[in-house]
Amino acid sequence: MSTVAETKIKLTPEHNARPSASVRSRLQDALPKIVLAPSFAATVIFVYGFILWTIYLSFTNSKTFPSYAITGPRAYQRLWRWTFESDPPSSWYTSITNMGIFGFLYIFICLALGLFLAILLDQKIRGEGVLRPIYLYPMALSFIVTGVAWKWFLDPGLGLEQTLHQWGWTSFHFDWIKNKDFVIYTVVIAGVWQASGFIMAMFLAGLRGIDGEIMKAAQIDGATTFQLYRRIVIPLLRPVFLSAFIVLAHLAIKSYDLVVALTSGGPGGSAWLPSNFMYEFTFKRNEMAVGSASAVIMLMTITAIIVPYLYSELRERPR
Repeated sequence: MSTVAETKIKLTPEHNARPSASVRSRLQDALPKIVLAPSFAATVIFVYGFILWTIYLSFTNSKTFPSYAITGPRAYQRLWRWTFESDPPSSWYTSITNMGIFGFLYIFICLALGLFLAILLDQKIRGEGVLRPIYLYPMALSFIVTGVAWKWFLDPGLGLEQTLHQWGWTSFHFDWIKNKDFVIYTVVIAGVWQASGFIMAMFLAGLRGIDGEIMKAAQIDGATTFQLYRRIVIPLLRPVFLSAFIVLAHLAIKSYDLVVALTSGGPGGSAWLPSNFMYEFTFKRNEMAVGSASAVIMLMTITAIIVPYLYSELRERPR
């Protein structure tokens, strides 16, 4: 009997320890979810919730304050009419035209310049450790700082033009920032200056990830440097090109503060982008429905760019 009693006494603590261990393991499994729950809830409410709210407002007749009565796609119909009003151009026509100019030049020049700088740095040149931070530094600045700095530099009264006049080159004129036909190109210059270093870093990481044996084999087969990059290196950088394109397109579509800091919208709103149009009509002209409709169109544009990219990534991952 004593043996049985001792056995029961020994088993009882072990039996009681099992539920506590089970509770502890459940808490450990649930801890990441508990920690992430507040940020997840905030994202759902303040990002996706307000996206749905903006879509709803675009189908109302909201002016200064939200209106809850749905009136149909009138705001979209107004934007559709304004799209073709080019004589004189409407604010929306100017915005989407500038978006096409800025988006194309910004993405193309950043990709070309970033790839060129990455190829140069990939040659193991001296001072690479100093040049990399110099190229990347502009991306660390906010768009406001970049816009203000380039505004001073391009201002004919105190920037490049004035400096060259003081040095004796009195015939030099560069007044793009004051010219309604060229002001959007100053936004391109400032944007490229800020983003090209970051794109360079992306391409440089891709170049450093290419197997050196492939390069050596091509050189042994007699491939020139131009053929090496054209037929081997650049095709292998396709994922980097795609990622850089997505980043640049996203930055181009949502650009607002750079335009405001650099040009203040340009003469007569000639430097407006869709984001500037959205802010102006929503908060200054008391056309909340029209501003919401333009924001939805911007969202659809970004979605049309990102969704195919995500689809291609998810489709290739199982392979």
